[in-house]
Amino acid sequence: MATWTISTMEHNVSDGGVIVAHWRVTEEDGDHSASAYGTCSFTYDASASDFVPYADLTESVVLGWCWANGVDQTAVEASLTANIAEQKNPVTEDGVPW
Repeated sequence: MATWTISTMEHNVSDGGVIVAHWRVTEEDGDHSASAYGTCSFTYDASASDFVPYADLTESVVLGWCWANGVDQTAVEASLTANIAEQKNPVTEDGVPW
């Protein structure tokens, strides 16, 4: 199961509007793990009725914003699952025969 977190956010001090969120996702399966990291940018309207200032945000709200603004949750998680599957059953190896 993938675990998503927001590592940090950039926001405007004047009105509390978030402009960038930095996200991380990890997946573990026994001794194997994979992770991804990225950012998501936002444009906001501080006068909008659904505006949520920085101080009032929760991690789940910001993750929802990321998924709604270009971060493909399903594709990212599928990539991590595929990475772990390849770790368990590698199709290539490094090294030399001598």
